[in-house]
Amino acid sequence: MSGAGGRRLIVAIDGPSGAGKSTITRLLADRLGYVHIDTGAMFRAVALVAQRAGLDVADDQALARLCRGMEIAFVRDNGCCRVVANGEDVTDAIRTPEISLLTSAISTRRVVRDFLLTLQRRMGSEGGVILEGRDIGTVVFPDADVKFFLSASVEERGRRRWLELKAKGEDVSLEETIGAVALRDEQDSAREHAPLRRADDAVDVDSTGLSVNEVLSLMEGVVREREH
Repeated sequence: MSGAGGRRLIVAIDGPSGAGKSTITRLLADRLGYVHIDTGAMFRAVALVAQRAGLDVADDQALARLCRGMEIAFVRDNGCCRVVANGEDVTDAIRTPEISLLTSAISTRRVVRDFLLTLQRRMGSEGGVILEGRDIGTVVFPDADVKFFLSASVEERGRRRWLELKAKGEDVSLEETIGAVALRDEQDSAREHAPLRRADDAVDVDSTGLSVNEVLSLMEGVVREREH
């Protein structure tokens, strides 16, 4: 739990794909006793369900119907947060390169963003939460108590993603993976609705060359200071 007498804060962590947001957010939430709300996983879950339904991502009416019928939840299992969509554990299914690219397209659709925005705000309204994504500190919770912008070089982020995919048995090259990360950056920064942008009052954290523990200690120190 948070320190004795400390306030339960809303913490926003934004940044580009592959910056380590999910890992850092999960571990930081464990240290603080906060709930981790992975907003990127929520978009991925919508993308997966839409793909399985054979929907055209440009069909806003179909996407709106899909969202209205969706349930998304986060379940802690042996210290790990699992993503559940419509009662099914989709934690692994939403992490493929194909779903990553589809997620970038899905995330540009206003109907999807509005649906998830409402859900995210409801999940985080009580405080004691850490939300990560690309527009948490600028759109979802612009009044968040603490905002971080977590980044790393495109080469470093591509290398991390490549190692993750190799560990899962995916046959991909390092060059292809770095290229996919760079393309995702372009798509996320150029999209019409809620593009990737650093909040003016965010604390910058460049994780290139830093260990996970070094990043965690830096960020935990900022949150602890603001809890009191």
